[in-house]
Amino acid sequence: MTPNRLALIHAAAFDTQRPWTEAEFEALLTSPSAHLFHRENGFLLLRLLPPDAEILTLAVAPEARRQGVGRHLVTEAMRFAQDAEASRMFLEVAASNAAARSLYERTGFVETEQRPDYYTLPDGGKDHAVMMEQAIGD
Repeated sequence: MTPNRLALIHAAAFDTQRPWTEAEFEALLTSPSAHLFHRENGFLLLRLLPPDAEILTLAVAPEARRQGVGRHLVTEAMRFAQDAEASRMFLEVAASNAAARSLYERTGFVETEQRPDYYTLPDGGKDHAVMMEQAIGD
């Protein structure tokens, strides 16, 4: 999947936050710690630095939501991280993103803390970041 396609899906998926640009994806994908998992209409970008694995972003095009794409990508990334001997996976998600928080909870993540006013919204408002994590592996 090209950086341009990643940016297009990200822009469609994130309408309340600034989507990542093609250049940002291109730069991330050159990092040896970055790993991309994708399907036709969705992707997950993971940073792997064992013992930690961090979900940097997960985006599913609106027309492909609620079809298991996100769950499949999270599960695939967890298996990969476990095989690479990571013992913890973590992420941050906007407090207002109920669909994403629900997906992460269904795949075993628990909230660990919040970062107040972390995200700036298009209208200038603020949203908290919810930190979530789970143990993986044995």
